[in-house]
Amino acid sequence: MPPLPKLTFFLSTLLTSTLASPQKSSGCGIAYKDLSLPAQYLDSSGQNRSYLIHLPSTYNSDTAYPLVLGFHGSQSSAMTVPLDTKLNNETFSGGKIMVYLEGVGGSWAGPSYHNGSSVEEDVQFVADVIADVEKKVCVDEARVFGFGMSNGGGFIGTLACDEKGSSLFTGLAAHSGAFYTDVNGPDNGCAPSKEVPLLEIHGGADKDVPYAGGKGEGGELPSIFNWLNSWALRYKCESSSVNITFGSEVRHWSWGCGGKSGLIQHYEVMHLRHAWADTEPNFSQSYAGQGPTVIQASRIIMDFFDSV
Repeated sequence: MPPLPKLTFFLSTLLTSTLASPQKSSGCGIAYKDLSLPAQYLDSSGQNRSYLIHLPSTYNSDTAYPLVLGFHGSQSSAMTVPLDTKLNNETFSGGKIMVYLEGVGGSWAGPSYHNGSSVEEDVQFVADVIADVEKKVCVDEARVFGFGMSNGGGFIGTLACDEKGSSLFTGLAAHSGAFYTDVNGPDNGCAPSKEVPLLEIHGGADKDVPYAGGKGEGGELPSIFNWLNSWALRYKCESSSVNITFGSEVRHWSWGCGGKSGLIQHYEVMHLRHAWADTEPNFSQSYAGQGPTVIQASRIIMDFFDSV
């Protein structure tokens, strides 16, 4: 199998940016008192809601760190995300503050099966969590990212489309995204406040959220490539390219938009089912009845965030 670093190096060279000086949050210089209590609680839109926080092992309250928010899939919870993705492993997330948000009733607004909160309430919860974290620990406010799997990946798409939601992030990534709120093409009421860099990873053999779209558990789903093309039209992208790797198992698409190469990126993993892509065994792959695949989604997503 070709060595993984070649793929991630190719990704990291697509987007180029000049990193500005960190924008330190109000939590900088304050000793964090809850290191032994990863679960945090807050009131948001009249509901008691929660999230988990994981700090780098070398955390220093005078250093501003990028913040990464993770969103679980349906019938799941915040604690399953780091277990499946291994993103608390500093091999992937070293130098980042990781936060995993808890959806109401085990899911996020958008699909028909969710009735515990509205899209507006879930977007507000995200804003409330970011504000809460930024006052407790030292965050670089210019480096806030989000990723999600399945229903959580679909909510990433909802955030990207939302005027308030998109304003909160520097980059967004969805894995096996169930995009129930974005099925009607580019003119779907999507009103982002800015063009947030987007990454999507999807299995070509996914039967839960099919690559070709169709009827899903929570309503109609777009085909993944149509969803990507809708974003390319919204961002007025001028070019696209594809790189085929791992013996045609992986197709890596990239769109250039507004003079920025790789503003939208996509990995189609041909034989991947509805599971987190990893070269080592994980929980979602076992549940989907398959073994490891040829790419590590955790590394690709973190490299993407580093590059924007």
